[in-house]
Amino acid sequence: MTLDTQLLDILVCPSCKESLTLCPDQDGLLCEKCQVVYPVKEDIPVMLTDEAVPVGQWQGSK
Repeated sequence: MTLDTQLLDILVCPSCKESLTLCPDQDGLLCEKCQVVYPVKEDIPVMLTDEAVPVGQWQGSK
């Protein structure tokens, strides 16, 4: 199952309010401005700033 495209259209970064990009493996949402990834767990985006992972540390589902 993948994230609903309508949901992706309305989700924004909780810190800067910029739009997010779905990671290629669909396991995270990238904020290019903040350079963080919000994980997607069991098809649910975890939109908490405390759960955001810096891009350089993001390992995704691997």
